[in-house]
Amino acid sequence: MLFIFSFIEKMLDFSNIFKTEGPDVVYTWTIPVFATIIFLEMAYSHFNKEKIYETKDVATNVLFALLNYGLDIIMKGFSLFVMMFFYQHRLFDWQEGIWYWIAVFLAQDFAYYVHHYVDHHSRVFWAVHITHHNSDYFNISTGFRSPVFQPLYRYLFFSPLAFMGFHPWHILVAYSSIQIYGTFVHTQSIKSMGFLEYILVTPSHHRVHHACNIKYLDRNMGMGLIIWDKIFGTFEKEDPEVPVKYGVYPKIKSKDPATMLFYEWRRIGKDIRQPGISFKDRIQYLFNSPGWRHDGTGKTVKQYQKEYKEKIKSGTPLKVKEQISESKNQYSQLIQQTEDK
Repeated sequence: MLFIFSFIEKMLDFSNIFKTEGPDVVYTWTIPVFATIIFLEMAYSHFNKEKIYETKDVATNVLFALLNYGLDIIMKGFSLFVMMFFYQHRLFDWQEGIWYWIAVFLAQDFAYYVHHYVDHHSRVFWAVHITHHNSDYFNISTGFRSPVFQPLYRYLFFSPLAFMGFHPWHILVAYSSIQIYGTFVHTQSIKSMGFLEYILVTPSHHRVHHACNIKYLDRNMGMGLIIWDKIFGTFEKEDPEVPVKYGVYPKIKSKDPATMLFYEWRRIGKDIRQPGISFKDRIQYLFNSPGWRHDGTGKTVKQYQKEYKEKIKSGTPLKVKEQISESKNQYSQLIQQTEDK
């Protein structure tokens, strides 16, 4: 009982946010907030008959969040060991203050952008990250649909920050805080955030990120600031002429959590076990972009988007129905291509 009271006391002391308890303090205080907002959005969805939520989908989101959190706890010690190693060999010593914390948050947000970009452009990382995208629904609970196995390697993307002189606990506090904001943008209820659309990742930007329309694929990788996407050319504005369609292609027929969790891993296993291909090809099936094939019959997202843009430029602008039809035609080719292999 004393342990419980001691834990609660720590959680109520906001000065602990910058100490080792920092991430736990952040998450503890946001859980009831998230629960309230999800309940309100579910009520909004029900009374407006918008069908934003589905019971089995929400259950899967919660399950993946719990599995991710459990693995995070298991990996916490090792992750900190690696990051502390880099911190002990740091290049710079910083004096804590307002500018230090601004630098921590900016560096962390950029590190996540890089991490997220790799998740979408290297197939073995996509096999982990796909669980966050393979829901056909988009709501705040989707923000909890965590890539379950991400704690196994996430710290590798954050270790360079420790090498630059940022304390690992401060890096994790920044990550936790930005991640919480990133969870809130998983909503269809907020259409626009005004001038903040130019600075922050907003619900509109993140709807684009979760879309499976060819135009929107692999866009808007940021979690806190949208500036990284604008700097590195991965930004795409939500277009009212191209309604967002959520999920992934090819569609996963089974909604069983185990199937959704290991779906891409099974496909990778099938590809690397093909007879008569070189060791180099097997490695490329792991680390090349999703869609790559050793015999040239596959197409990556960049290739599909290039074809899509060329078809639009070659003629008159496509109307909404024509754009959707064009996407379906290209996706049917993609589905056939992947199912034949």
